[in-house]
Amino acid sequence: MKRSYIWLICLFVCIAFISLLYLQGSYAKEMVRMRSEQFDENVLRSLDQASRDLEKAETYRYLQNILSQHDTRKWGANLRDSFRVSDHLMPLDTMIPYKSNMSLGTLTANRYNRVAETISKLQKHVREAFIYEQDVLDEVIYAVMYTASEQRLQDRLNPAVLDACLRNALQANGITLPFHFIVYTSDGREVYRCEDYTEEGNDPNYQQTLFRSDPTGQMGTVTIHFPDQARYIRGVANYVAPAMGFTVILLITFLITIYLVVRQKRISEMKKDFIHNMTHEFKTPISTISIAAQMLADKSVNKSEATYERLGGVITSETRRLRYQVEKVLQMSLFDNNNIALKIQELDANEIIGNVVDTFSLKVTQSGGTLDMKVEAYNPFINADEMHFTNIIFNLLDNAFKYRREDKPLAIKVHTYNQNETHFCISISDNGIGIAKDNLKRIFDKFYRVHTGDKHNVKGFGLGLAYVQKMVELHHGTIKVTSELGKGTKFTITLPLSL
Repeated sequence: MKRSYIWLICLFVCIAFISLLYLQGSYAKEMVRMRSEQFDENVLRSLDQASRDLEKAETYRYLQNILSQHDTRKWGANLRDSFRVSDHLMPLDTMIPYKSNMSLGTLTANRYNRVAETISKLQKHVREAFIYEQDVLDEVIYAVMYTASEQRLQDRLNPAVLDACLRNALQANGITLPFHFIVYTSDGREVYRCEDYTEEGNDPNYQQTLFRSDPTGQMGTVTIHFPDQARYIRGVANYVAPAMGFTVILLITFLITIYLVVRQKRISEMKKDFIHNMTHEFKTPISTISIAAQMLADKSVNKSEATYERLGGVITSETRRLRYQVEKVLQMSLFDNNNIALKIQELDANEIIGNVVDTFSLKVTQSGGTLDMKVEAYNPFINADEMHFTNIIFNLLDNAFKYRREDKPLAIKVHTYNQNETHFCISISDNGIGIAKDNLKRIFDKFYRVHTGDKHNVKGFGLGLAYVQKMVELHHGTIKVTSELGKGTKFTITLPLSL
């Protein structure tokens, strides 16, 4: 599968996961909003009911006080007498003493007259009882209004009753959270604060007017808040949180899988390039050695001493080259196993770099280029392995030589200097083909080589810079690279000084 297809699938799946997370988050947000609105509505309804219950309790208390101050026995006796209809009815034997001397019509008329008189008396007693009850109720209402207008809010308020009214009203509306409340007068003075009052979670606050039928100056205000309100409202989102968590886990798992697939594909490509390059690198010296050996074995060819010397030199040179390539592969395998044993000693870095530059300058000069060295490091002593430090400088110079431009003479500059009295720095810059920004972050990967199009004149396995970085790290140093495509590359190595 092409890498572009992999990234396209990854993009679509990521969009799907992100959309799913967005929908889940929106659903959770909507649930929190709805629960908050429902909570506010229930609290306001409860406060209104608690205010009414408080007024009813006060009225009932005044009614008991007033009724206890009146003699209700006489009123009750009169009320009972009004319903004793039989006392006002004439007995049957009295109503009809002489049955033989009275006609039926006369008897009926007398009977209805007595009933009408009794009903009239009964209505009079009921009317008197109603008027008395109305007077008592008027007196209660007047007493309540008079007392309310005369008493202060703190005198007429019973905190225990208010707390009970609030608690009952809230429970009736399904709210069982603990709450705290404060009572204020109409002008903002605090009258009562519950004992366990705390400022924690006191936003938002809910307010309700107390004794709303009283004069403005005698009204009060109760402010209530719920410390656990925010936790209670956000708790509804706990049902969505696990789903969002599993979605995130799936997204991370998918991204890791894609990363591993891409990495495996890249490693496969790098191995493919490595095998191709290794075959080419090994094939060339083997072919050269084979041809030289055939010439030495061919008796038909006249071989002078110079010919033997030249063929022997070719065999020796190609054998050394082949051994060098094999050593590179073995060195990287040792790096993977962390089996490198460094022979650390104090070295004069300027001297070693100068020797490498002198050796490499002949190769650069023969290609028409220049290799200059500028020494400014006044303290060049470092603790390093001489062989590996030499290989570091050689690999960087060899890299600059390999990736030179064909249309312009190669110019390599080596510069040594000190940094902050504690570090030794080497910079190696060239005017070669440069490195693209996308490739710059991968040049230190094993087996990775910058593609040069259809040109195959650059030899190697892609191990040189990986070796350089690994050795610099083992010497407790750092390596940085800056490059611009078509203009050149600069490597800077910083190593600690020998103290």
